[in-house]
Amino acid sequence: MTTDPFELIAMGRIGVDLYPLKSGVPLAQAETFGKFLGGSPANVAVAAARLGRRTALVTRTGADPFGSYLREELLRFGVDDRWVGEVAAYPTPVTFCEIFPPDRFPLYFYRLPKAPDLEIHPEELDLPALSAARILWVTGTGLSAEPSRSATLAALAARNRAGTTVFDLDWRPTLWDDDPHEHYRAALRLATVAVGNTEECEIATGTREPHAAARALLAGGAELAVVKRGPDGVLAVHRDGTTADVPAVPVDTVNGLGAGDAFGGALCHGLLAGWELDRTIRYANAAGAIVASRLACSTAMPHPAEVEEVLDTCP
Repeated sequence: MTTDPFELIAMGRIGVDLYPLKSGVPLAQAETFGKFLGGSPANVAVAAARLGRRTALVTRTGADPFGSYLREELLRFGVDDRWVGEVAAYPTPVTFCEIFPPDRFPLYFYRLPKAPDLEIHPEELDLPALSAARILWVTGTGLSAEPSRSATLAALAARNRAGTTVFDLDWRPTLWDDDPHEHYRAALRLATVAVGNTEECEIATGTREPHAAARALLAGGAELAVVKRGPDGVLAVHRDGTTADVPAVPVDTVNGLGAGDAFGGALCHGLLAGWELDRTIRYANAAGAIVASRLACSTAMPHPAEVEEVLDTCP
């Protein structure tokens, strides 16, 4: 087994996604479902692995068949599972969605009484490995409850802003019981990259206007702010003044839920490659568009040739 640092370590949510195999059908009428690995940081790790990066995931599952399935899927996708533990007290989460293209995809989280991925304890972390990784990816959901909140902040603090540390704002209001603002500010101070859509940026900064949100994220501590604007494209602003304002890639949307995770994995790929900001954001945008045109999330993550083909057709 290689001892080289991972190119990407993602930390946080994992679960089983159950999607109706026919779009436009309410859950009450759906009869057949597809089963997929899910959870935003898990999908980001899969997306980066599809692009050739060496990735790992820090998370927890239940000690049940769904947990076994998720570990098998991670390995099948090329994601190292050495830090995927079991929590016998809680079942592996399941998430259902309804698919109403082009822009309505309600999610139903089954994470009670508590999701195992929120049972990551600070003392369990391999801090040297987390510090050595070229990129660490953490999420807002990881801040939603203890002990995951303390573990997430400990991982961020251990890196001390070295390398690239991405804070995915990942706002899921149904998963929070208290005010997120203090915890978001704490994570932002320790991150070098902040990524979120306009609603998530509003939670983190108080504004959803993209340019103002980007400025606020930089003022909060990030070196690079990435604001996803849906059909209006993506705005990325670096502290050095470099800006990328990239239009959306036209696509017939099938399921928009995994697009942000594909974007995240491809963003990491571009950052690792040292590309210019505009090229990185265009590449990530294309990866997200590909997944939006497909039903699933994890299995839909594109290979490099697929992304390059989309880029070749974009103006």
